[in-house]
Amino acid sequence: MDVYGSIVLLSGPSGAGKSSLVAEIEKEIKNIFFSVSTTTRQKRDGEKDGVDYYFVTKEQFEKDIKENLFLEWAEVHGNYYGTSLKHTIDALKVGKIVIFDIDVQGFLQAKEKIGELITSVFVTTPSLTDLKSRLIQRGTDSLDVIEKRVQNAKKELLFAKKYDYFIVNDDFQKAKENLLQIVNVSKVKTSSINLDNFIKKWLE
Repeated sequence: MDVYGSIVLLSGPSGAGKSSLVAEIEKEIKNIFFSVSTTTRQKRDGEKDGVDYYFVTKEQFEKDIKENLFLEWAEVHGNYYGTSLKHTIDALKVGKIVIFDIDVQGFLQAKEKIGELITSVFVTTPSLTDLKSRLIQRGTDSLDVIEKRVQNAKKELLFAKKYDYFIVNDDFQKAKENLLQIVNVSKVKTSSINLDNFIKKWLE
């Protein structure tokens, strides 16, 4: 049976644990392509270009926007973030499960372009207080940035109903198991299978 790839798209507040969940899923499923986003924000300590993000200038990013080279892009907290269309298509052609970690704005753009391929998941913390506590404990952002992330999280949560699945990352192991089930289900969606070819062969 001819199988295309599928897309599992994660959104949710910064600090909800999306990156940690994806890291665990990659250990369980080998045929995964994690889409590395492009950004204009400054590189943080320990981050590597091409691994954590593709770090580019604002001018380069805006040039790529004009040339329609992004599946989705958004401006968040004064910086651009985007997902390469070419890398995504290449991975889907060879049957990989492409995992995105993008914000609500990006999700809405991607859904409009290739919604039939996307299995979407919104991940969040049990409460706003818990989210703020995690961001402070993470120690990577200033208090001003944390406050911006908290305010942004309030707006993002309003879009949660537009997603296929909703995970509250309270118990990490349970959240991981839920996400793993969702990823496995994405592989048998009709959009992930060449049904026209299957039907033709089945009728012969």
